[in-house]
Amino acid sequence: MDAIHYIGFDVHKKSVSFCVKQSDGAVIAEGRLPAEREDLRRWAASQSEPWCGAMEATLFSAWIYDTLKPYALRLEMGHPALMKAIGASKKKSDRLDARRIADLVRCDLLPACYVAPPAVRELRRLLRYRNLVVQQSVRMQNKIAGLLMECGATYNKARLHGSKYFQALLGQIEEVPDSVKQMLRLSRGALDMFQSVQRQLLKRLHEDAGLHARVERLCSIRGIGEVTALTWALEIADPHRFGSISQAVSYCGLTAAFRSSADKQQRGPISKQRNAHLQTVLIEAAKLAPRWNPELAAVHARELERGHRNRATLAVARKLVAYLLAVDKSGKPFLPQLPNNDQDNTALSSPAGMVAFPTPPPVVAQTAERSSRARVRSAAPKPGAPLPAPGRSAQTTLATGGSGGNATLPGRATS
Repeated sequence: MDAIHYIGFDVHKKSVSFCVKQSDGAVIAEGRLPAEREDLRRWAASQSEPWCGAMEATLFSAWIYDTLKPYALRLEMGHPALMKAIGASKKKSDRLDARRIADLVRCDLLPACYVAPPAVRELRRLLRYRNLVVQQSVRMQNKIAGLLMECGATYNKARLHGSKYFQALLGQIEEVPDSVKQMLRLSRGALDMFQSVQRQLLKRLHEDAGLHARVERLCSIRGIGEVTALTWALEIADPHRFGSISQAVSYCGLTAAFRSSADKQQRGPISKQRNAHLQTVLIEAAKLAPRWNPELAAVHARELERGHRNRATLAVARKLVAYLLAVDKSGKPFLPQLPNNDQDNTALSSPAGMVAFPTPPPVVAQTAERSSRARVRSAAPKPGAPLPAPGRSAQTTLATGGSGGNATLPGRATS
């Protein structure tokens, strides 16, 4: 039976260092290859024994991974942060790094990360470029408004970025230097170009039939728009790689850092180990989704009662992740379950072919009229105050802290 070799690759922009080891750790070969597809294919085809390999996930790893994968029994990418923690050493060189990666593969200790298929990576690259174009477009809009404000020009903010209004405005503004007018024209030209490019990129994404059907299913969730659905589909790629909702929430960067040692536990801010593209889109969607989705509005209101608006937005974003993951895994449109009147209130039904979620109970905020804006606080009976008359129901009196008006809790009798 042929022996399996284990190969570690240390990839760089211009070169790839490799180390070939046997199962017992003996080094078979070491060297450096030019970072060229033909050289890598020639080297991979010359290997006499079947091999398993790995490399660290970097900016240069994707095309090298695609080039070498057809020649390997198993080829993986390692998580950079985890690999650094496992293989920390005083000495560092390309040769030592390749040896260390080969040992991680040989001992089955490699912290492998998910590698999306090439077709998904290509579409994801288009979407990320579209996001960059949109950011530049917003910068141009802000620059146009800033130039006009610097010169004291009066303009209609709502119509400023309309083509006809902008051309008319250039002919009407007075006492504005010619250099500023030239910069306004350049900024407007760049803005038109960016908007045209982002429309072309979205059109290219819609041409993929599989992606288009997947986005339509995700958009069946009220509060999820086209860009949010596209970002989820292309950044997640395969939803089945997440075994639970908590794993997906953590990947999206919606969980806090947690440290526990002995009897001490500490929670930090939102973790920086996340998919930044998904995190940004989900947070922005969570700020608007409660306006159109009653279930999300109930989640937001419940968290808002605790007094922290950002945590309420974060709770809505987590709920969105749960909805998106369920729809994406099932391949069915989203439909919240509604109580069935023919059965008891706990029985829920949904049409066939739909992903159903129970509708959360409505959040009703109970407020008492107060004579001032001071916070309501419990009033203790004063010493010597008369007790309630016999036969009367007990009541709880609340002091408003204002002009002396009293309010009673709902459902309690008043004396």
